[in-house]
Parts: sequence; C-alpha cells; structure tokens
Amino acid sequence: MSISSFLNKSLVAAGIALLLTATSTLAMAQERPDLVVGVADLPATLEPGKELSNVGTRVNYSVFDTLIRRDFLSAEGGGGSALVPSLATEWTRLDDLTLEVKLRDDVTFHNGAPLTAEDVVFTFSPERLSGENAVLSEGPAYFSVLAEVKAIDDHTVQFVTKAPDPLLEHRLSSWASWIVNKADWEAKAATDGGIPMFPIGTGPFMLDEYKADESIRLVAFDDYFGGKPTAASVTFREIPEPSTRVAGLVSGEFDIITNVAPDQIPQINGYDDIETRSVVLANSHVLAYGTQDPVIKDARIRRAMNLAIDRNLLNEALWGGRAVVPNGHQYPEFGDMYNPDHKGLQYDPERAKELLAEAGYDGGLIKYTTQPNYYLNALPAAQAIVEMWKAVGLNVELNVVESLSGLDMAALQVRTWSNSTRYPDPVGGLWNLWGPFGGPQRGAGNWAGTENLERFNELGRIIESTVDLEIRQPAAFEMLEIWETDAPGTILYQPLETYGVSKDVNWQPYTFYYMDLRPYNLSFND
Repeated sequence: MSISSFLNKSLVAAGIALLLTATSTLAMAQERPDLVVGVADLPATLEPGKELSNVGTRVNYSVFDTLIRRDFLSAEGGGGSALVPSLATEWTRLDDLTLEVKLRDDVTFHNGAPLTAEDVVFTFSPERLSGENAVLSEGPAYFSVLAEVKAIDDHTVQFVTKAPDPLLEHRLSSWASWIVNKADWEAKAATDGGIPMFPIGTGPFMLDEYKADESIRLVAFDDYFGGKPTAASVTFREIPEPSTRVAGLVSGEFDIITNVAPDQIPQINGYDDIETRSVVLANSHVLAYGTQDPVIKDARIRRAMNLAIDRNLLNEALWGGRAVVPNGHQYPEFGDMYNPDHKGLQYDPERAKELLAEAGYDGGLIKYTTQPNYYLNALPAAQAIVEMWKAVGLNVELNVVESLSGLDMAALQVRTWSNSTRYPDPVGGLWNLWGPFGGPQRGAGNWAGTENLERFNELGRIIESTVDLEIRQPAAFEMLEIWETDAPGTILYQPLETYGVSKDVNWQPYTFYYMDLRPYNLSFND
C-alpha cells in the first residue's frame, strides 16, 4: 500500500457520523452565559510559570495577566504582534540595560489584594523564575537575561538586564511572564511542596473547581480592571476522543471545541448553528531525538531520518494542504532575522539511504514514541513517518503511550513535541526551546554531547545579548545550520488549529494556543 493511500485510509477511518440535528444552547446564569469548552487535555496545575504547554496556556490566559499585552487582534486572523498596555500603563527604556514600567493603580487580585510592585518583583525573582536554580525550572529559558528587578515605589518597577536585550518588552508580554500575588504564592508553596498548584492572578476569570483529568471551572471576576467578563463562567472539559467533542458541539453540550481535524470541517460547517474557525499556529509539530542513544548517536543517521520525511505529503493528506511547512526552524515574522535563502526541511530519500550507508547503520531498532491525542494528527503522522523511514532502510517500531508523564525522556529515541514561537525572533523559538534552559538540553536530555552543541550555545548567548543586527543575524543563521547538522530533532509542519464554535459565540482564535476570553474578544448573540 502506498503511503498516500495509507494516510487517506487512516483519515477515512477517523471520520465521524454527526448527529442529524444540532442545537447550541448557551445556559444562562446571572443574565450571562456559562461557556463550556471541550478540550483534548487539561493542565496538571494552574501555576502559569510551570504549565507552559498548549493545554496549560489555553486555560491560564484567562486567569492571569502580563504587564504588557500582545494585541493579537491588531492584525487580521488573530496573528497581530503590536504591544499594548495591560497591567502596565506605560514603559520606558531609561538606558541600554534598564526598562522602567509604570503599573495601573486600580488592579486587584482574585483575593481582593491590590497589585503592587512587590508582586511584580517577586514574580520575576531569581528564586521563583529567573535564576539558574529557580524553583520553576523553565523560567531561566525566558528570563535569565535579568540582572535585577526592583521596586522604585508601589507602582513603578525597573527591569535591569545583564546585557542589552532587544526583546525585553516582548518577554514581558509572553510566556512565563504572568503576574502572581506574592503573599498567596508563598503561603500555598509552603503547603504544596514548594510550588503552588493554584496561585491567584488578576485575570477576568478565577478558579472555582478543579477536577483532575475531568474539568476546570472558572467563574467571572467582576472586579477585573479590563471590564466585567461577558460570561458568568467558563468550564473546560477534558474529552480526549475527537468524535466525542464534535458530537458534543452538535448536541449543544459544548459551545467551543478544540482540535478539530481537517476532514471534520465541512461536516461541522454543514449545520446552521455551528461553524469552524481556523488559524495556522505560530507553533510547529516537531520530533525530538535522543542524540546519545547508541542506535542513532551518529548525526548522519538522524539527518537521514529527516531527509526521509515527505512533509508536503503529510500536509496534503493530514491537513488538506492548509498546514505550513516552514523554511527550517525560522519564520517570516522574524523580519531581518529570517533567512529566506536557507534550504531547510528537504525531502531526499536517496540521500538518506547514502547517509545511512556512510554511517554504517546496521538495522538497530528505533522506537518512535507518541501520544495518540495530545497533538492533532500525531498518530496518523507517526504511522506515515514510520513507513517513510522503513522505505529508506530504517528498522522502526511505533510506541503509542497515553502519556509521557513518568517516562525517562532522555531514554526515548524519538518522541513527539511541539515548538511555539514565543517572540518574533530566533531567541523566542530556536534558542528559547533548544538552548541550555530548554527541555532537550535540560530535563529531557535529548540533545547532549554532539559536535557543535557548544558552538550553538555560544551563538545563542550572542543573539540574546546584543541589539546589533550585523552581529545577531549571522549568529542566528549559523545556529540554524548547526541545529540541522547536529539534528537533535526536526520540524514537521505548522499545524492548522481549528475550533468548532456555536454561531451564538463571537470569539476570534489566535495563532497561539491562548484562548482569549476577555470582554473585547468574547460576546454573545441575543
């Protein structure tokens, strides 16, 4: 059977029979709807500096605020990058190293405590987030650039960096920068083993009920500085099976569902009261390789694996051609830091066979580990890639697990992952995720001991510590080449993220996994 036929049969088998009639009824409470969202998975905690995942940021974005907000609605399609005030009213560069931020004086946390500069200083403190030994271990990937965060008065904070940082404002608007209440965080940390599961924020919704692996219910915080929330509550319900989510949307059980497969789009759009809304994510599905594994330790074998993947075929068969295969681990929104001449992610099975022969590959078993539902189309993509690898002579076995939790990540030869572009710059993608504080070098241990790793890290420290384009640009371009030469992983594509939505709900999805449910992006038809 051809790989194309295999993929088509997989998609047909995954098709669902939708109900014949559809109603989408928003339950009313306090004259505002109770919104119900069907999702594939839920986060294990609402600590916003720990749960840095697609499922975590989707929920936490409504509970916490950043100092500066990225206005995704500033461009058509939910991909804008303009920076606007949020908890901060203004920010000023005092010199090459110092950014001064003025805070709003009308913000309260969900427990009624006022937001002060002390909370901001604590949020970014070395102990919690920015230090090498921060309790939130991913924090340094975002904020190790900080030398000091200091309170000037109750509503003025200065951020001092170790070197000129061209992206500090973007950092303060993005991942890991959500502000927590110092007193609440410390009190809960004392009883939750050092990291609180449910710290409080200032966002439009606050936690009401958490049921592990079942649901998370948030209720409106009517003292929200950004205006009274338009929904009385938002409940995220975990429904791993895609067909069950769609059936719930059709029946009116859910008002929004996530992770709609491309083949389900025309079916959903065939109803009068529900529809699909799609965006291509600023996120790529990737594979991470265990570079120290004896079978694939030779980089030529890993490069052969990458050359054997026909990404355009995957895109057409799995995504209807609506995903995007980027030009390497870089994106046009990087501007001057994007290399349009780079020739990345090539498909060349004959060259793959040559590299395997050069490396003396002897048929050692390679296990490809994936979860079936965490990433949309992860399983059919894995099944197809296994066949592509077998076609060039690799001995591959698919290992499907319900969860990666508890597994020794460093021992996995191949695992599925995704990379979101945190900022419109290589610092927010390749460096942030694959540098010393990113998962592959740090906890997962997938990238270690390769020939060019030290040089990659040297270049990364350069691009995060200078504003000089003539220095930054060649350093970033060389990092891109090193990543593909050492081949600790590969990009597959930028997925199409499709939501099923009741037509009664006025809501625009973003190119991030954030679900922005603030009043300016959520309203309801009468």
